Amino acid sequence: MAIKSSILDTIGKTPVIRINNLAPEGVEMFVKLEAANPGGSVKDRLALSIIEAAERDGSLKPGQTVVEATSGNTGIGLAMVCAQKGYPLVVTMAESFSIERRKLMRFLGAKVVLTPASEKGTGMVKKARELAETHGWFLARQFENPANPDIHAKTTAVEIIEDFGPDGLDYFVTGFGTGGTLTGVSRTLRADSPVTKIVAVEPENARLLADDHVQSYNPDGSAAAAHPAWRPHPMQGWTPDFIPMVVQEALTNKRIDAYQPISGAASMQAARDLARKEGIFVGTSAGATFAAALELARTAPKGSKILAMLPDTGERYLSTPLFDDVSEEMSDEEQAISRSTATVRFDVSAAGGAPSFPTADDDALAEVHRTANENAVVMYVLEWCEFCWSVRKMFEEAGIPYKAVELDSVAYQKDNHGGRLRSALKEICGTHTIPQIFVGGTHIGGATETFDAYNAGELGKMLEARQISMAAAAANAYSYLPKWLHPR
Repeated sequence: MAIKSSILDTIGKTPVIRINNLAPEGVEMFVKLEAANPGGSVKDRLALSIIEAAERDGSLKPGQTVVEATSGNTGIGLAMVCAQKGYPLVVTMAESFSIERRKLMRFLGAKVVLTPASEKGTGMVKKARELAETHGWFLARQFENPANPDIHAKTTAVEIIEDFGPDGLDYFVTGFGTGGTLTGVSRTLRADSPVTKIVAVEPENARLLADDHVQSYNPDGSAAAAHPAWRPHPMQGWTPDFIPMVVQEALTNKRIDAYQPISGAASMQAARDLARKEGIFVGTSAGATFAAALELARTAPKGSKILAMLPDTGERYLSTPLFDDVSEEMSDEEQAISRSTATVRFDVSAAGGAPSFPTADDDALAEVHRTANENAVVMYVLEWCEFCWSVRKMFEEAGIPYKAVELDSVAYQKDNHGGRLRSALKEICGTHTIPQIFVGGTHIGGATETFDAYNAGELGKMLEARQISMAAAAANAYSYLPKWLHPR
């Protein structure tokens, strides 16, 4: 395999995978796994295409901020592309889309501006346009930008023909969000694989393409109004509350052979079935496409070959109803498996007791006292301790300056320096547990004692006595714990 010059060279060339356990007898089913793109979705393709087209025509200047409205996947793709190319990115996104998407974009360096769910897709698009006009930013315009379908005509469709040949695929099944995949792939398949029928999938309660209403547009190509047939649906990234201008090419040229409605329940079940019976991990939108392909397969002629587009990975749906039946705790069956062997069980006390440390020496004791007295707030911590990170997070959000002594770090390994300090802490604090926190030289305890002092207002008073003010933070300090550490 050739070495890639950047992450952007790994976009595209996604695999087509045979469905072995879910396909009806006599029909061959395949999926194109767009989660194999580096940003985890099909939208990596349009993100790169839009940015590079704008670089070529000069509409995007070096260092200029990019702004776009997105349900998440386009934003993640743009964040990846902009990070590699050095463009600041601001995305607008309705608050109803999954939290994972916000975090992924922010982790990649983007700024995420949320818009009210009541304003739907048109609201986040309006906000992006306002920001672009106000600040002189480059607006990506994924819903109207011809670079969006162009990349699918040049890459996605070509990859499909390379895999199936010009007359080897009977049905191509896809949903639509911006419409880039539907329009771009149908453009090339109509020309180079005319035997392939194009099937567009829509939520059964939001059938915009199959409706007779004519979408109106502004002079710049943006939708002038929400479509009256739209209703809220669970397929994130699919079917906004308008028909994007990008889709009009496919509609005008009559490239869609059939419209397939699908329910939210069927979509989520198909996503679960793909995971549990084929090992393919995707989200609700991909589940919807596959569920529609399954319905088609049940009535398709024997020997038909059907390809369904799977647009993204399931990891960005963890906080959505798709995972409602997936428990964080062990089920009765899992607990029974745990109890089937003798050790490492929650219902049996661990053997071995507390860890042993060397006897505290005078130098280590003096160092702990000196450090505690020389700093307003001191935390003795372990680098990867969940309790330690919870207290750090609370301190940082509340604007509390602190010194962290990381006892297991490389700096404290020589001559067992960290172990000697832990022995001193056990003698001073009366416990071997970590973290241990001191304020103004006074030991206040570990994580739970610090959280209790925060909740009761005592920590604020101790800091105020030392001219340290706290910023507003969470009302309950225990909310900073990871979910599995929350008190039961």
